[in-house]
Amino acid sequence: MLLVGLTGNIASGKSTVSALLAARGATVIDADELARRAVEPGSSVLRAIVDRWGPDVLGPDGALDRAMLRGIVFNDPDQLDALNRLVHPEVERLRAAAVAEARERGDRIVVCDIPLLFEKKMVDQFDAVVLVDAPRPLRLERVVTERGLGATEAMAMIAAQMPSELKQARADLVIHNAGTRQELGRRVDAVWTSLRALAEARESAGVP
Repeated sequence: MLLVGLTGNIASGKSTVSALLAARGATVIDADELARRAVEPGSSVLRAIVDRWGPDVLGPDGALDRAMLRGIVFNDPDQLDALNRLVHPEVERLRAAAVAEARERGDRIVVCDIPLLFEKKMVDQFDAVVLVDAPRPLRLERVVTERGLGATEAMAMIAAQMPSELKQARADLVIHNAGTRQELGRRVDAVWTSLRALAEARESAGVP
């Protein structure tokens, strides 16, 4: 099994690439989905979050109000670090379980979609790392127009992540996403061909 880390800074198009890889046959494990599962109503993680930040972080339905919590922790590194210490161990447990299930099924290429793969120093956990990238001005425009955020908040979110230039230097494969959907599809096709070749090489070498 080839275990692939897929990452990209905000508004790079990572989620679109993830869906395109899934359509081509990859098993995709999405960190955002795992994070939502980790804080489901009734979970120990959600109880710990409420214990620390109070019931105001819950919506009327008892689910976590992610926007409210993000507003509390985003500009406070200590608060953000405290949140990460609560959530990330459960996300990692869920990811490990999903990877083990994929391996048991005999899935050939498993893609873990992880926004902060580089920031969390997870590169060495994967057989290959794919970075989705787009120019910073274009990403800023996408954040403002597609997510309805103000320019100041959008710039702060972009600035909070590691510069993509540093990530490009460490990625095995880079998908540039500054053109049309058709162009992106062709670039994903090329990367998929490379991943299949890597998987075949591992199989030929008898690597599990």
